[in-house]
Amino acid sequence: MPLISLSLARRASPALRPLRALAARGWLQEAELDCLLSHVHPVLRLSRVFARVDARRWVADDMLALGLRTNGNALGWRPGQHVRLYLELDGVRQGRSYSLVAVQPDGRIELAVKRQAGGRLSNWLLDRLEVGAVLELDPAQGELDWPQGAASVLLLAAGSGITPLLGLLRQALACGFSAPVTLLHYVRQRAQRAFSEELQALMVRHPNVQVRWAISGEAPKADELAGRFRADHLDGVPADSALACGPHGFVADVYDWWQAAPREGRLQVEAFTPPAPSIETGETVRLRFARSHQEVAGNSAANLLEQAETHGLRPAHGCRQGICAGCTCQLLAGSVRDLRTGALTHGPGLPIRLCVSAPVGDVELEL
Repeated sequence: MPLISLSLARRASPALRPLRALAARGWLQEAELDCLLSHVHPVLRLSRVFARVDARRWVADDMLALGLRTNGNALGWRPGQHVRLYLELDGVRQGRSYSLVAVQPDGRIELAVKRQAGGRLSNWLLDRLEVGAVLELDPAQGELDWPQGAASVLLLAAGSGITPLLGLLRQALACGFSAPVTLLHYVRQRAQRAFSEELQALMVRHPNVQVRWAISGEAPKADELAGRFRADHLDGVPADSALACGPHGFVADVYDWWQAAPREGRLQVEAFTPPAPSIETGETVRLRFARSHQEVAGNSAANLLEQAETHGLRPAHGCRQGICAGCTCQLLAGSVRDLRTGALTHGPGLPIRLCVSAPVGDVELEL
């Protein structure tokens, strides 16, 4: 049993500032302090973010919403950002990024986890995670924000891309946003319409909100759109500013549509899958891993995270999508290409994200 309540543990966080200062100067060991604090309450830590699972609810056939309550170290978090969640399974630390669907002042947050075929962590969370369990989270990241001054807002989501957009929409409506908002959610099956009951209720409470679903894997009903994203789905839809979230291909199609006509507003996009390689076969290159004292043959078409893993290395990583920055590594020599944008980064000494970087010629990495 915890010695104190979670509410008291959260209120105790500011009192730990002197200990944080001593640990920062090297006079105390943070790991030893964290061990002691965890005996007071399982989520209490000096600086790291831990959270207790308070609730589970299914919001689609393949998506579970998790209600968590964090300790006092989750500072500045906001809906629409994403956090990396950690859990140890069979002695191996697993990490995956999930969007913040809600953030409350008392430390309560909501994440939504979608079932992934073969996904070790996501399936364990959906099938076995219990209320009362304690999880570790990285600090929140992400740049999506609500366009407060927009005359109209268009939200485009595919699959689990609904989660950050719903978080932003909830917050905007709670703050009184009254301009027209149109949300289009693309799914394969009708049973995958996550948060559909809540979205329908939002339309009733807020006349400025319109929500539609597009179905690609079964016959749509009269009030649904058919197939994947197409420009004619947006005929007559006001779009002063737009936000899009989904797989890379979906986001790329939305971007092309937005760029096809002159627009005064802003498009914000976030992809949760990496882009396909821009070339089918690459050239043979040499990869040097400085810390591991290895030099191996590589390929200029594949991302460096997968290539390092192929040769037995285990770099830190999270989302594998270029979002969470968990696989950031120092480029010591050579050049890499960003697989999302084609932009080149030249060493030495610059940080790169391994999961979305491919070598351009021979490279050396601090791995």
